[in-house]
Amino acid sequence: MFMLRSWQLFALGSAFFAALTAIFGKLGVTQVNSNMATLIRTVIIFGVTLAIVGMRGEWQRPTSLSANTWVFLVLSGIATGLSWLCYFRALQLGPVSGVAPLDKLSVAMAMLIGWVVLGEPFSLKEALGGALILAGALVLVL
Repeated sequence: MFMLRSWQLFALGSAFFAALTAIFGKLGVTQVNSNMATLIRTVIIFGVTLAIVGMRGEWQRPTSLSANTWVFLVLSGIATGLSWLCYFRALQLGPVSGVAPLDKLSVAMAMLIGWVVLGEPFSLKEALGGALILAGALVLVL
């Protein structure tokens, strides 16, 4: 019997909530500037994450984190913010059915960058999967 690993369950949860993000985001940016919508979304995310960390007792002193951790978390935060700003603007200008597939090209990009930068495996299986993601996105938007 096939059993999902915990990381796979969380990844599926991420995909599900990303789908809801697209739908709710498209509905939410109809009467507000996309940058303002991103700000509101970010404040909500901050509150939800703060509540989860508090309820689970996972608070850590920021000073206990290494400089390396801080650098990459700051860079990740900047990349996330820029991604969200682009995503909400794209949703404001285009259809979800076009924006979402192009956004999911991040999967193939992450695989490629993971291979080049992190030395992660990139076998025929990964190459074929990435190519199929790319092909699927192109079919949906062209």
